[in-house]
Amino acid sequence: MAGLERSKLFSSLNDEEIGALGASCQERRFSAGEQIFREGDSGDGVYVVNEGLVQISALVSPTERRVLSRIKPGDFFGEMAVLDGEPRSGSAIAEQATLLCFIPREKLLDLIEKSPRLAVGLVREFSLRMRDFNRQYIQEVLQAERLTLVGRFARSIVHDFKNPLNIIGLAAELMNMEKVSPEMRATGSERIRKQVDRLNNMISELLEFTRAPHQDFVLGSFNFAQYITGVLADLQPELEDKGVKVVLRNAPPDVSVPLDPKRFLHVFTNLTHNAVDAMEGDGQIIFSFELKPGEVLTEIEDTGQGIPAEIVNRLFEPFATFGKAKGSGLGLSICKKIIEDHRGWIRARNEPGRGAIFTFGLPVSETAPSGSFRAVS
Repeated sequence: MAGLERSKLFSSLNDEEIGALGASCQERRFSAGEQIFREGDSGDGVYVVNEGLVQISALVSPTERRVLSRIKPGDFFGEMAVLDGEPRSGSAIAEQATLLCFIPREKLLDLIEKSPRLAVGLVREFSLRMRDFNRQYIQEVLQAERLTLVGRFARSIVHDFKNPLNIIGLAAELMNMEKVSPEMRATGSERIRKQVDRLNNMISELLEFTRAPHQDFVLGSFNFAQYITGVLADLQPELEDKGVKVVLRNAPPDVSVPLDPKRFLHVFTNLTHNAVDAMEGDGQIIFSFELKPGEVLTEIEDTGQGIPAEIVNRLFEPFATFGKAKGSGLGLSICKKIIEDHRGWIRARNEPGRGAIFTFGLPVSETAPSGSFRAVS
């Protein structure tokens, strides 16, 4: 009786209603570890905890059982199966010696019909429990997704860093060999410097990708033709070492564009390295340019197999990937972010008989360019 009086579910009932409910209550004792009911059992009634502690659990997969809640004195459980008439959706076990008040389903439903206060209280408590369960479920899902994203993010970093680190290692070995000419040492030193700069840029981009969008992004005005010439001069030796030929269909237009030269270099290195990976060496990367009112377009095409149709529409989403055995697809998301920070856009498409085609547009500056320069990779 005392357990019913202090239960949240029955707190709104008057003495007469509590008395009627107590008359139908059946006391049941369970020792620690004893099963109260199992998943699939019939929903024959509601339990109120007078003494002890009850654990509610359910199978979330064929091999994993998850504890959903622990019911303390004054609280109740088993109400869902009573309301919907379905079998038990979870299992209940006494975690310690426990004294329960069991109210048969028929008695409870009869009292609910006679007492609107009990019906309202039951709905309220059921709603609160569902809210708590939803919060717990969402937190667990978010935590699992965070761990998955961290793992994929780490794999992406390892993959993207391997290429420059390999170049640094080979250059260092060359410089430490006996009878190496001063010219070869200077070449090795320059290669190491460039790859260290490249790693620094990649780290900066990865950090920027995890930050909030830029609110105060400042761009200079640069000559587009000169910038492209410098970028291709830096990329061409590395691409040719991998058996890939750089082809220009036409010259880049001599216009000014708003640009952060070092940051935008990541777009070209990522797109070209993706093309090399997709072609697995031996092929061509074809550059073409088009000047339109207010913007300049750059098209980068490879001679690979193209982009699979099932991924082309989500290619710039984080971790979408194709053509790379170990890639995670984070690079194209970063490219998109960089281009959009430059007030531009990027798209990908397939055409019959052609490889992957990436096109991006940049606005043309109205101000004069800041001067000529050579890109630094």
